[in-house]
Amino acid sequence: MSTTNRSNTNSLPFLLTGIPGLEDLHMWISIPFCFTYIMTLLGNSMVLLTVRLDKSLHEPMYYFISMLAVIDLIFSTAVVPKMLGVFWLDSREIGFETCFIQMFFIHTFTAVESGVLLAMSFDRYIAICNPLRYSTILTSSRTIQIGLLSLARGAGVMTPLMCLLTSLPYCKTRVIPHSYCEHMAVVELACADPSVSDLYSLIVATLLVGTDSVFITFSYGMILRSVMRLPSHEARLKALRTCGSHISIILLFYIGGLLSMYLQMFSFGLAPHVQVLVADFYLTVPPMLNPLIYGIKMKQIQEGIFKLLRQLARLSISQAD
Repeated sequence: MSTTNRSNTNSLPFLLTGIPGLEDLHMWISIPFCFTYIMTLLGNSMVLLTVRLDKSLHEPMYYFISMLAVIDLIFSTAVVPKMLGVFWLDSREIGFETCFIQMFFIHTFTAVESGVLLAMSFDRYIAICNPLRYSTILTSSRTIQIGLLSLARGAGVMTPLMCLLTSLPYCKTRVIPHSYCEHMAVVELACADPSVSDLYSLIVATLLVGTDSVFITFSYGMILRSVMRLPSHEARLKALRTCGSHISIILLFYIGGLLSMYLQMFSFGLAPHVQVLVADFYLTVPPMLNPLIYGIKMKQIQEGIFKLLRQLARLSISQAD
């Protein structure tokens, strides 16, 4: 294909199908996705506001939780509004550049979240295994640097992938059988060999997820070993409760991500709409559940939210008077 024809073809928009085979049910399917998005916005915004206003939460662990809340907000906003546009308004068209920008945000912030989860495991390791040096090792400025490093790592490894994908000619069809610009669904539309981009994405995913998960497992293994040596039963329970919320989020993130990825790679005889729904729920449900897990598992966050709600209630009453 000539360079001019390729450029003309790649300037055309893509068309999202939503949930293949369930187009007649889009209005009903949109209800849980709309609900999860509203809860995601409310829950994560509440966590951010609580950590911002409560000075007792100005500690590295809560800064990392705030980073997760920001990631969840960006992650959901990159996907759900367009998804609801497809479901509600049949607004299926998405520009060529917009499609890859959406894909970039999805993959970049997936990598960033993995880095933040690794940092949180390191935070808990220092707090439990070496508590006397915690305040000197993990300062506020160092915590922010870790967050920025995770962002730079995610953007750095995903930028070459986007360059590889956008350089491919897309001339088979413009229809993406998905609710968003899912990587594998888009690559299948290319009429050139995508083996280089496939190899790069496989290597990056394996190295990022593999390295992070190994270090996270090691950190929590050392934490569990130290916790079991604590003389007080109450101290052991407190340490386990603190780590419990982190482990729940880690399992939700990695197990959900692997399940979604393997279902996209191998159909296992499942209908296409099942694969798409699993991928959609992976992108929308964890961002909603993360702040709920903090509120249930972490007493400090829970107390901070209640304090904030009481302040807002008093403010509204005083304004009414």
